[in-house]
Amino acid sequence: MSDAPLYLEPRLAPRLASLLDTSGLPHALVDGLGSPLNLVLPEQFAQNAAEFHSVLGRRRLGGRIYFAHKANRSSALVRRLCATGAALDAASLGELQHALASGFTGDRIMVTGPKDPEFLWLAARCGATVNADGAGELEAAAALVGAYGLPRLRVLLRLSGFEVSGVRVLSRRSRFGTSVKDLDALLDVLGRHRDALEPVGVGYHLDTTSLDEKAAALEGCLRAVEELRLRGFQPHVVDVGGGFGVNYLAHAAQWERYTTELTRAVTGRRPPLTWGGHAYGLRVENGTVKGALGLYPAHRPLAGPGYLDELLSLPAPTLGRPLGTLLLESLCDLYAEPGRALTDQCGVTLGRVLEVRPDAEGGPHLVRLALNAGDVGLEDHGVLVDPVLLRRGSTPPGPGGPVGVHLLGNLCLEADLITRRTVFLPALPDPGDLLAFANTAGYCMDFTATGAQRQPTARKVAVEEVDGTWRWCLDEEYWPVTRSGGRYA
Repeated sequence: MSDAPLYLEPRLAPRLASLLDTSGLPHALVDGLGSPLNLVLPEQFAQNAAEFHSVLGRRRLGGRIYFAHKANRSSALVRRLCATGAALDAASLGELQHALASGFTGDRIMVTGPKDPEFLWLAARCGATVNADGAGELEAAAALVGAYGLPRLRVLLRLSGFEVSGVRVLSRRSRFGTSVKDLDALLDVLGRHRDALEPVGVGYHLDTTSLDEKAAALEGCLRAVEELRLRGFQPHVVDVGGGFGVNYLAHAAQWERYTTELTRAVTGRRPPLTWGGHAYGLRVENGTVKGALGLYPAHRPLAGPGYLDELLSLPAPTLGRPLGTLLLESLCDLYAEPGRALTDQCGVTLGRVLEVRPDAEGGPHLVRLALNAGDVGLEDHGVLVDPVLLRRGSTPPGPGGPVGVHLLGNLCLEADLITRRTVFLPALPDPGDLLAFANTAGYCMDFTATGAQRQPTARKVAVEEVDGTWRWCLDEEYWPVTRSGGRYA
C-alpha cells in the first residue's frame, strides 16, 4: 500500500473546474503574459459573499460581511465586491486607499490592524468604522476628530482574554485586542470622548479555528455589550472576525492516508515522503513520535459559511441558549471579516514547466517551474494540495503512469522548493506544460510574492464565463460594468 501514489487532489468548484478544463485558455494567457500568472474569478467572489449573507438571512440577523482585504491584492475582486452588499476590512493605509478608489464609501469600510497616524486620519476623514485595539487608538482617534472638526467616529472595541467560569479557554495568546478584564479602562476613555467617538459594538480576533473558543469569545462580547449599555452607550454590533476556514481537498480519505503515511515515514517504516526528510514539525525521540504536525487541516468538511452557521447554532458556554438566538434577543447585528473563506475557489496560479530531469540520487524526478515559492505560498501557509497538470495542446501523457516529483522554483536558492513533499502527478510533465495550483486566492497568491533576484512576479488576470465562453481582462482593467465593446479580451 505504501508504494501507491499519495494524491492530495484539490477540491474544484464547478466554475474553477470549468476554467481548468478549458485547456487552451490557460496556455494562451501564459504565452502572452508570462509565468507565473494569477487568474481570479470575480463572479465566484460575489457568489461567496452572497452565501455568507444568506447565513444572516436564514437566522433573521442584521449585519455585514467584511472582506479581509489582506488576503488578496486584486483590484478586480475588490471592485466586484463593491457591486454587492458586502463591505471591506482594510488593514493598512494602502488597502484603505485601494478600497476608496474601487468605489467603496467610508460607511462600508472597517479599518483594522496596526494604525499609524496617516491611516487613522484617512479612516476618520472618510467615515470608516475603526476597530480599535486599545485605549491608545481611541485617544488618537478622538484627537483627530477634534483637531479637524470631523463628525463622531464609529468605533468597535476589539477584546481578548475571554474566560468561562474563571477558566481561561483561549489556547493561543493574541497580540491584538484588549483583555476583557480591562474593559472598564476602555469605557472610561469612551466616556471622556462622547462628543468624538460613537462605540457601535465590540468584537474579537482569535488565532484559532476552535468553535468552542469562539463561542466563549462571542458570549463574552455579548456581556461587554451590556456593560457599554450600562454606561449609557448604544452598541448594536458584535464582530466575530474571521477564521472560518477553507476545504482545499476533494477527498478526506486522501488527507487521512497522507498524514498517516507521513508519520510512518518519520519513524522510518516507509521511504521518505519529503525533500531531505522534512517532517512538518514531527520528530522521533526514543522511538516515539513527538511534536505537532504544522499543517493546515486541508480537508475541512465544516468551513466558510457553514462554519459561521454552526457557530451561531452553538449554545453559549454559560448562558446555555444558541448564540444566534442571544444575538437576536440582544438586538445586535453580526459583523464578520472572512478573508481566506471569502476567496475560496476564486483563483488559480499557473506555472510553466521549464525542465524535467531524473534525480542524481535515484529519487523522484526534479521538475523546475517558472515561478518560486513566494509566488504560490500554499506550503508557506501549511496547505498541502496537488497542482493540476495542464498539457500543452494534444501532448500525450508521458510513460509510466502516476509519478512522484519534487517541484523546484526559479530562484538560485536551495530553499526554493514549491513544496517540500513529494508530489504525485498522473504522468511526468514535459517542458511547456503548465501546473495549475488551484484555490490560491486566499493568502497563497500574492501575500508573499516578491521580485527576488529580479524574477518577475505574477501578473493578475480576471476571468469570467459568458454564454459558455471564457473571457479575460487584466486585473487592473476590470470594472463591474459593461462598456461599449465589452470589458473582456
